[in-house]
Amino acid sequence: MKKIYVLLAALLYSAVAYSQNTFRAIIKDGKTNQVLIGATALLQGTSKGAMADTSGLIILNDIPDGRQVIRFQYVGYQPRLDTLIFPVAQGQPMTIILQTTGEDNGEELTEVTVSATRSSRTIANIPTRIEVISGEELDEKGNMKPGDIRMLLAESTGIQTQQTSATSGNSSIRIQGLDGKYTQIIRDGFPLYSGFSGGLGLLQIAPLDLKQVEVIKGSSSTLYGGGAIAGLVNLVSKTPTDKRELSFLLNGTSALGLDASGFYSQKFNKVGATIYAAYNHGSAYDPSNIDLTAIPKFNRFTLNPKLFLYFNDRNMLNIGINSTIENRIGGDLHYIEGDSNAAHSYFEENKTGRYSTQVQFDHQFNNTEKLTVKSSVSYFDRTINLPDYRFSGAQVSTYSEASYSRAGERSDWVAGITFLTDNFNEHRNSTFPLRSYNYNTIGGFVQNTWNATRKITLETGLRGDYHNDYGFFLLPRISALWKISDHFSTRLGGGLGYKAPSVFTEDAERIQFRNVLPIDVTNTRAERSYGANYDINYRTGLFDDQVSFSINQLFFYTRIDNPILLTPLANGDLQYLQPRGDLNTKGLETNVKITYSNFKLFLGYTLADVTQHTLNTIATYPLVSKHRLNNVLMYEIENKLKIGAEAYYFSPQKLNDGTTGRGYWTAGLMAERIWKRFSLFVNFENLTDTRQTKFGAIYTGSLTNPVFKDIYAPLDGFVVNGGIKLRF
Repeated sequence: MKKIYVLLAALLYSAVAYSQNTFRAIIKDGKTNQVLIGATALLQGTSKGAMADTSGLIILNDIPDGRQVIRFQYVGYQPRLDTLIFPVAQGQPMTIILQTTGEDNGEELTEVTVSATRSSRTIANIPTRIEVISGEELDEKGNMKPGDIRMLLAESTGIQTQQTSATSGNSSIRIQGLDGKYTQIIRDGFPLYSGFSGGLGLLQIAPLDLKQVEVIKGSSSTLYGGGAIAGLVNLVSKTPTDKRELSFLLNGTSALGLDASGFYSQKFNKVGATIYAAYNHGSAYDPSNIDLTAIPKFNRFTLNPKLFLYFNDRNMLNIGINSTIENRIGGDLHYIEGDSNAAHSYFEENKTGRYSTQVQFDHQFNNTEKLTVKSSVSYFDRTINLPDYRFSGAQVSTYSEASYSRAGERSDWVAGITFLTDNFNEHRNSTFPLRSYNYNTIGGFVQNTWNATRKITLETGLRGDYHNDYGFFLLPRISALWKISDHFSTRLGGGLGYKAPSVFTEDAERIQFRNVLPIDVTNTRAERSYGANYDINYRTGLFDDQVSFSINQLFFYTRIDNPILLTPLANGDLQYLQPRGDLNTKGLETNVKITYSNFKLFLGYTLADVTQHTLNTIATYPLVSKHRLNNVLMYEIENKLKIGAEAYYFSPQKLNDGTTGRGYWTAGLMAERIWKRFSLFVNFENLTDTRQTKFGAIYTGSLTNPVFKDIYAPLDGFVVNGGIKLRF
């Protein structure tokens, strides 16, 4: 009997030992590649840890099987979280690269958490392909255009800014060649920039109070409902920390523009707060001497306060307000400067008021389960005035959501219900039919992220929406991540989407909604989409790891069935019709990053082949640059100096009038000198002075009643801006 006990004890010990794992890693500095003696690793949720020896080696013992998160840290360096599935096959110790505080190393396995996917995982372990603009990249783009986020988005591969007004600068973004109406812009998970309120959205969002910007290309309707057919842009606001942040920015431009903004953030035990305030001014600017403004005259005031209440370790409430007031006028330079006459009387004026409230409550049941309840109310008022025309109205929209999430050892779940309202009330300015509407949508969603094996992770989702005018939509999606090796990984994903039609499209915005008839709901269906994308990533070190090289190759395809088209009628009015056909976009994006010492080189190429199929006719979709090149070279001495040079190429674009616009290059140069409490920056934008007015006239008819052509190239030309940033 004694021998049996001994045998059972030995078997039990072997089973326990088999379920425990050993992990080895070498910790290195991201720039010098030197080992970091004394760096630490901690197994999250336990007290198990280890310290790097004189060779930088860390050995963690007794790690249980399953998904585990390990935190690596060293004084003066950014912490890093890696999610690994044990047991892990290790022939050699894993190399862990740490970056000094404030440095963005661009590595996939960094402590970058994203909210757009509603997952608790690190970005390296999410099957959905996400691009994150954060840290220094966000700061650098803010130097170039502190007043809005157009440049921040437009300089990414696969994203193109489309200007919809020649004199007022109104713009939208196109992801992979699709109209801006198919991209959903949200802020902290709240959809605040859609419908009528989306027309000036890009111009009224400043980057100073943003922590990061998350971009998902391809259908995201399963997560966020209708509208996210081409993609999703999630603006993530800064949140308070124990360390106070107080910063100010003052920027001026050679076009007599001014940006003044300030941001404050701090957490006090049970209470935290953030406050962002800004004033942005633009002067009427006409570099081409054609008596029309390339930059309009405008004044904009923004105030975004937010309060955070930390009741205890499990309950948190935050309440925020976003408010923006702007008056913007473009057109004939003489009229705007007060020197109008019969020959100089054209103007385009936009008056807007944007107000929204957000409330979110989080309850943490335990370490793995959480309940989130949130709601927002948005009010947007806009008036468009032209010499003989006026369009105005108010949009009130609400968003409410309750969701439950659970992070398991191998599987994560999130499920929720949502209710959206979108009410637009057009003011009576003429006898023309009103474009008012009232949409209500109730929906539910569920998503699962599952570690199928140590190297393969699957993410599946399903959403059901019921729209009061367009019926029920069932939206499945699936994504997969395969970590082929330490150097290779690949993702494959796809899903369905839909868009409830409205009059607020780029085509209608271009003509200020003049003569655009209301949507005929009884004869119109919602636009439906089918999309997929596949990408492969490769990263390695070259020349004894002195050079870091990475490449991401993406292939994409999206099809939209029966898109609504703004069609002229015999009487001069325009009606949205839905002829049999589809809109297709297919292509690829290539992103290359090379890092050596203090230099970073980014190379990007986008191929977007977009075609419109209408009955038996196939045509190239207008205002899409089929080929684009993005080239950025940065030199940086940490916390001292930044110098950046960039060049962008846009291939010829087909225009709505059947002609083809010219291809063109733009280039820029940026520099920033940094001290502890302040920094000075200067930016030379469009060094080539590329202007569409150099290619030909941008309007037909007379100056008093111009009919504008499509705007596909810059109008403001070479502009210098510079300023100072203060930190306390």
